[in-house]
Amino acid sequence: MSVPAAAIAPMLLPSDFAAPAPQPWCAERDETLRCVQIRQETHDVRTFVLGADAPRSFRYLPGQFITLELDIAGRRMNRCYTLSSTPTRPDLVSITVKRVAGGPVSNWLHDALRVDMALSVRGPGGAFSCFAAPAQRYLFLSGGSGITPLMSMTRALHDLGSDADVVFVHCARSPADLLFPEELGLMARNMPHLRLAMVCEQQAPGSAYAGHLGRLDAARLAHIAPDFLQRDIYTCGPAPFMAAIRAQLADAGFAMSRYRQESFSFEAPQAADAAETRSERSTSSATSYQVRLQKTGAEFACLPGQTILEAATAAGLRLPFSCANGACGTCKSKKISGQVEIRHSGGIRQREIDQGWILPCCSRALSDIALDR
Repeated sequence: MSVPAAAIAPMLLPSDFAAPAPQPWCAERDETLRCVQIRQETHDVRTFVLGADAPRSFRYLPGQFITLELDIAGRRMNRCYTLSSTPTRPDLVSITVKRVAGGPVSNWLHDALRVDMALSVRGPGGAFSCFAAPAQRYLFLSGGSGITPLMSMTRALHDLGSDADVVFVHCARSPADLLFPEELGLMARNMPHLRLAMVCEQQAPGSAYAGHLGRLDAARLAHIAPDFLQRDIYTCGPAPFMAAIRAQLADAGFAMSRYRQESFSFEAPQAADAAETRSERSTSSATSYQVRLQKTGAEFACLPGQTILEAATAAGLRLPFSCANGACGTCKSKKISGQVEIRHSGGIRQREIDQGWILPCCSRALSDIALDR
């Protein structure tokens, strides 16, 4: 039975479909996002899909990260997670998290986070994105859950119909640990210049896996991507994985100005950049500078070449931090007086530095310092 158009018109009006204009995502403020879906990717990796209660347009560079601010067992914890989602699908964002033995945050996410629970999120941040420095030929090298920023980039390139030449190498312990193999295969069928290579350290009993076995060494890399010296390389994965990649590229004479990597370390800050710090201290005088926390009245010494966060930790003081390498902005503090040298990785804006803000995790004192803490 047909319905006359005149009868439909009063029923459906354009205003009936009107919704509030989506608000852009702002890195300057915290967001409260709600978990809307949880996907089991492998036996120890889950994707958590997050959305806003009100319409929200999530705009960010593929490869950027967010910082979760969580209360776990009465303790405030901040952790950075790269977005595995793509801004070309702007209504939701997602993080893909591997359960880490003894990791309080990853285990809480796996064990306690449920659909409809709210999270405090700050983001986006970071500069690890092929969209920040476009090229025609890329080599993406991922190890384990380090695939997330590279997956975000690839999803965006796919959605935008890019004709970029991409070789995507994903390394895992076994076939059961491979992440997103079906989706990568689908994108490769749609993108004629996307080539995939899976590398597993060992075979799994009964698995139909027919990819590379072993580790990604120099010979295998040259076999998979013979022209890797002419590609822009993006790498993310465990620290030993990335160290091995850097060594292989350096030995091959690769122009490291076209190499980019992303990592987050939650180890004690004293361990970060230990070799560099020792080298700088050995060539510096023994004179130390005093750092004063204005609100608490605490004071501690900071040696030349030592970051303020390292010095505070050595003095038994706790300052908030997450990445410990100047990427996330969690430790951002207002400097009242003094001079510092900052070597950050995108976790602070120049206008914030001009206003007196610093990141203690990557700031070295050049004089006595006072912080508004």
